[in-house]
Amino acid sequence: MSQPKIFKNAVIFDGVNEELIEGGSVVVEGERIREVTDKNVNIDNAEVLDLKGKFLMPGLLDLHFHAYSISFNMAKLDSMPKPLKVSHSIKLLEGALQRGFTTVRDPGGGDVGLRLATEAGLINGPRFLYGGQALSQTGGHGDMRRHDEEEMSCGCAYSGTICQVVDGVDDVRKLVREELRKGADHIKMFISGGVASPTDPIWMPQFTDEEIRAAVYECETRRKYVVVHCHTDVGAKRSIANGVRSIDHATEILPDTAEMLAATDKTFAVPTLAVMRQILDYGPELGMYPESLEKIKPLWDQVLTSVENMHRAGAKMGMGTDLFGPQYHPLQSKEFEYRAEVQPAIDVLRSATSINAEIVQMKGAVGEISAGAYADMIVLDGNPLKDLSVFQRPEQMPLIMKGGSLIRNELH
Repeated sequence: MSQPKIFKNAVIFDGVNEELIEGGSVVVEGERIREVTDKNVNIDNAEVLDLKGKFLMPGLLDLHFHAYSISFNMAKLDSMPKPLKVSHSIKLLEGALQRGFTTVRDPGGGDVGLRLATEAGLINGPRFLYGGQALSQTGGHGDMRRHDEEEMSCGCAYSGTICQVVDGVDDVRKLVREELRKGADHIKMFISGGVASPTDPIWMPQFTDEEIRAAVYECETRRKYVVVHCHTDVGAKRSIANGVRSIDHATEILPDTAEMLAATDKTFAVPTLAVMRQILDYGPELGMYPESLEKIKPLWDQVLTSVENMHRAGAKMGMGTDLFGPQYHPLQSKEFEYRAEVQPAIDVLRSATSINAEIVQMKGAVGEISAGAYADMIVLDGNPLKDLSVFQRPEQMPLIMKGGSLIRNELH
């Protein structure tokens, strides 16, 4: 049995409660937390780490992280040799862990190979939840074929790095079953238009209710769930009605739909502000189509209003980032500041910890400091409840632990 570790003299945010535990202690044994207390703990032969009043909290979760998000130029991404894509993904995953994200959910593109490599320690990255290739209807957000390029004008179905095209209830059912057979933790569908895709307007409804329900049913047979790419308010209403669990982006949620979200315990929103700021701030250098850059312009004010509407209604919101391009992934840590424009810091922290854990069906296992949970923890030189920008400064994150293993320890 591994040597127990005691973290003492900590200011503890447990991922749930606003009230902090001052001068608290956390006992870690193996990969799990054994005890959390507001007192000092003495255990024979334990390793003691004195935090001297530093802030201890759960490891962060990012629920919209594409491990193969190497470029917004989808034609370039799709044509990359797989070993090159994997090499890039290793850097992206390891970078996320070094920023304190101990669990990520890849809603499109991530595969069992990355999961197994992480579990084997070949990738020193976060706990990895994956959905395989996301599902798009023909001409939907996941269909990256342009209508003005002859070489892509065939009627054959598109299947790329992030997503695949499928139409009809029976074929949706078959593809969902196939991804679940390959171990997917969830299934993602595109049910509204998007920015990166070249031929669909943002407002466009995608997939029929029958197709969505078929995917939801098949996921439920394996106790899994459906994630949807959805910008529109209409799409959010459809998601709630059809049993979708995770509405990602949730850009245009109106007050009445926010109230509907607050009234259900089955559907959650996962806003992704970082990717919008990335495109708005760096658009011309990202290699995106001009029509995509036009689509993004009105969305920033809309998503801030959407988040504010959901917060006022009391709807549960998780957190994701959806960034593309290795040089832009450090923006992952700015998601906290973007959300703080319309939310109190405590709710932003809950989104990135306990609420995200609930969304991915891991409540009590990750996203909180509690007995029995995985020992996924970070230590901060600073209180994020007072300054959320602390996540952007690695030098103020002296300790990162994932599953009881120290990833970084600079306390001394």
